Amino acid sequence: MRDFSKPGRSPVYAANAAVATSHPLSTLAAVEVLRAGGNAVDAGIAAVAVQCVVDPLMTGIGGDCFALYAPRGATTPIALNGSGRSPAAAHDSWFLERGITLTPTSPHAVTVPGAVAAWAKLLEDHGTRSLGELLQPAIRYAEEGYPVQPRVALDWSRSVERVAGDPASAAAYLIDGEAPKVGTIMRHPKLAATLRRIAEQGPRGFYEGPVAEDIVARLRDLGGLHTLDDFASAAPEVVTPVTTRYRGYDVYECPPSGQGLAVLMMLNVLTHHDVSGLSELDRVHLFAEACKQAYHHRDALFADPVLNRVPVEHLLSEAWRASAHGAIDMARAQEPVIWQELPNQELAHKDTVYLSVVDRDGNALSLINSIFQGFGSGITAPESGVLLHNRGLSFRIDPGHPNTIGPRKRPMHTIIPGMLMRDGETVAPFGVMGGHYQAMGHVELLTGILDRGLDVQEALDAPRSFAYGGGIEMEPGFSPHVVAGLEARGHRIIPASGPIGGGQIIWIDRKAGVLAAGSDPRKDGNALGY
Repeated sequence: MRDFSKPGRSPVYAANAAVATSHPLSTLAAVEVLRAGGNAVDAGIAAVAVQCVVDPLMTGIGGDCFALYAPRGATTPIALNGSGRSPAAAHDSWFLERGITLTPTSPHAVTVPGAVAAWAKLLEDHGTRSLGELLQPAIRYAEEGYPVQPRVALDWSRSVERVAGDPASAAAYLIDGEAPKVGTIMRHPKLAATLRRIAEQGPRGFYEGPVAEDIVARLRDLGGLHTLDDFASAAPEVVTPVTTRYRGYDVYECPPSGQGLAVLMMLNVLTHHDVSGLSELDRVHLFAEACKQAYHHRDALFADPVLNRVPVEHLLSEAWRASAHGAIDMARAQEPVIWQELPNQELAHKDTVYLSVVDRDGNALSLINSIFQGFGSGITAPESGVLLHNRGLSFRIDPGHPNTIGPRKRPMHTIIPGMLMRDGETVAPFGVMGGHYQAMGHVELLTGILDRGLDVQEALDAPRSFAYGGGIEMEPGFSPHVVAGLEARGHRIIPASGPIGGGQIIWIDRKAGVLAAGSDPRKDGNALGY
């Protein structure tokens, strides 16, 4: 239990249903849907749509979505890959012949957004409300306005340059060339009109007709290869989740093209360590070494499995675990085992929103939505008001590499929802935002609860570290002794320039008959239940 004499948060306990998101208006929208009789999927779609309006530099309808859904009584969750594909004309040879590279604001970094199609698929298969009904709160905020929250304002101020160079983006997201201040009321009438069209026509209102024409025209004006056929062919994919067992629990992740497999690989390495008995110094060191092993293979092998074979069975095998475990020296940091740096990607924790919902019937949703970097590509379609992501930046232009850019291909994705189960019952939808950090974030969150005995909020509050890019990025909160000890073992310490990621989790305690929900203090959001 936390020290109530110090600043902090408590977990939210609820008897019927609970929601945890990274924005208060998103949480409120979900709770209202639940109290009106909607289920977890209904509430999640309403919440994420709101956040696509009120947290525009983190997410939007011009981005992608992944989800894990565990209906009450299901022994395994349902996984949905709602990420978009590259244009049919996007051959790596085309880029090489012209000397074109992928840059954050390039139209070539824009894949067809998959979020709207994913929302519609989730509702069609598992919802009880229409997309049109659930988009109404988002439409209202876009039309009538919303107050900018403190963390949103901070991130907005750091991303001005991204939207300043695009006339439509600057008009929508800047005030006299500057980011809005905390509490400023912002409105997005063009986006509201597009949301209304989607509410009336469903995903066709986005992927066909005036909205798609507006997006494609803007991208082609900038040199993009996109066509209306690329948009019309957009479709999410129901996939089989990947899983491993850790401390008696079954951890589920979406398979590649996401990075969730790396979570399971790291947990498999940690299985043979007494994490609960380690000092903080040893724990951070062990996590760093396991992280290097998993991310090396991620960068080398993870890609769109429709077009490339990803050796999932081998990477979850005892042989791989033993090899990775054997490469760890608890007394000394090993040389960074990075396949090669992903192009154009600095060590930063990209822009994403994640939410958890558990409804009164025990259905659980773990959903994540993203435009990748702050304000994505910075490109806004001028008539529809759709801000486009830059997820294609995760491609390589490297013939022979599984993640090289190619026609109608999904890039390796960082955004990953998680689901924890035990004995065939759902225990917790969970997720951690933060670009490349997310896989490590899942490991830190789960081990905090399952190994260290922290409650859901304490596990989210704990200081974070991330070994990627040749050093360990560390938040404030670690003692000087730990930092010095890591340096003595050969680690290069990188003080975090800001909070690392953010997360949400809802724990289902069937014995007590309650839900315990936590929401990351690094964001503006909160957990609520009833």
